[in-house]
Amino acid sequence: MTRLGNSKRLTIRAAVVRKQDGPLKFETLKMESPQESEVLVRIVASGICHTDISMVHHWEASDGPLVLGHEGAGIVEATGKKVKSVRPGDHVVLSYQSCGTCQACKSGRPARCRRFYELNFGFHRLDGTNALEQSGVRGHFIGQSSFASHVLATERNLVKVSRKLPLEILAPLGCGMQTGAGTIMNMLHVRKGESVAVFGTGAVGLAAIMAAHLVGAFPIIGADIRPSRMKLELE
Repeated sequence: MTRLGNSKRLTIRAAVVRKQDGPLKFETLKMESPQESEVLVRIVASGICHTDISMVHHWEASDGPLVLGHEGAGIVEATGKKVKSVRPGDHVVLSYQSCGTCQACKSGRPARCRRFYELNFGFHRLDGTNALEQSGVRGHFIGQSSFASHVLATERNLVKVSRKLPLEILAPLGCGMQTGAGTIMNMLHVRKGESVAVFGTGAVGLAAIMAAHLVGAFPIIGADIRPSRMKLELE
């Protein structure tokens, strides 16, 4: 198994936002190697979520240069010595970060982590450090910053997947798909025979429709102003 000492630095490419409304420009950056509990992932594909777009539109000078992206999927290249669940060569999908130690995390509810906002929107690790600091750029957005060639994640915000599955299709599972499906199943607790209406059928909306179908909801109504999306609804 490949291990890297924390004294080493990695050269990566990343799309960096440096002003409001962008554009995002690819730059060569220096990134620290994985800490003991971190996993180095080579990004194969990344979805683009409206949260990423919103961050670009609302960027302020006080934010500094940022690497966004949080629907990453890729291949493990190296691991810290405390990582047990994945090894180099494994295919993984990335999602949001959590502390793993608060009551919510310990009870299986990481989305309600006590430090959720800090870890996902604070642009730093759990210990407050930033692996891109040497380049003067802030990373770790939603535990990954997947608009890059490589990212650092932890076992808490990655899921190992079959190597037979296409990573470019799996990437949106990290946010958009689970948001839509989770709303139907975990927040609204839709049951068989109940009706559902979804307004806006992008990735999140279509995920909600699919989840509603899985739980047996009827009727399921999808509304959108784009004909191409309406066609997908029916499929």
